[in-house]
Amino acid sequence: MIYTSKHFENQTDLPTADRILFFVKSRGAASTAALAAALGMTPEAARQQVQKLVASGLLEGRQEAVSGVGRPRQNWVLTAAGNGRFPDMHAQLTVQMIDSVRQVFGEEGLNRLIAQREAGARATYLQRCDGSSLQQRLEQLAAVRSEEGYMARVERDADDWLLIEDHCPICIAARSCQGFCRSELQLFQEVAGAEAQVRREQHLLAGATRCVYRITGAQPARSA
Repeated sequence: MIYTSKHFENQTDLPTADRILFFVKSRGAASTAALAAALGMTPEAARQQVQKLVASGLLEGRQEAVSGVGRPRQNWVLTAAGNGRFPDMHAQLTVQMIDSVRQVFGEEGLNRLIAQREAGARATYLQRCDGSSLQQRLEQLAAVRSEEGYMARVERDADDWLLIEDHCPICIAARSCQGFCRSELQLFQEVAGAEAQVRREQHLLAGATRCVYRITGAQPARSA
């Protein structure tokens, strides 16, 4: 089954295994105890569900060092197969098309294709993300990105904002051509506006479990 955002609108109706997959997808690596607490299960029930998902090849363990003395903590993350349960926007066909464009038109032709895609996305994003404040524009941007399958949300972090994307529906295509990621970062900067700075802090293609962008707004001037 391929999961979409609408598939999870009422998570309480989902099988426990699906809820675990969605939790790990949207919240990142999690221990068995954390899963049990979040989903209202006993630790033993959570352990059994996790082991089934591990046996099915959908979850895998990741050791996390703990401060001080103690054994590393075992957290659970999605495998490639687990990530494959979420939308990929026909990734294999997209990669084949990218390879064909590269072979026929070269890198310059591929860059022109990306620029054309960026121009279309820019028109859509700037039209729909027209809030009067930085917060409004970022929340509008997250809504647009979620519609496109990125499972995006905005969170406050001290004086900054974080745009968090728990899923990348074009991840396989982006691995084949990272120009797509450079294009998106430029678009986010335009939506945020000249008074803000957008930086990518976590990147799926660099081994992270999600993409996270930090947006720093203009700081108010301090009185002398």
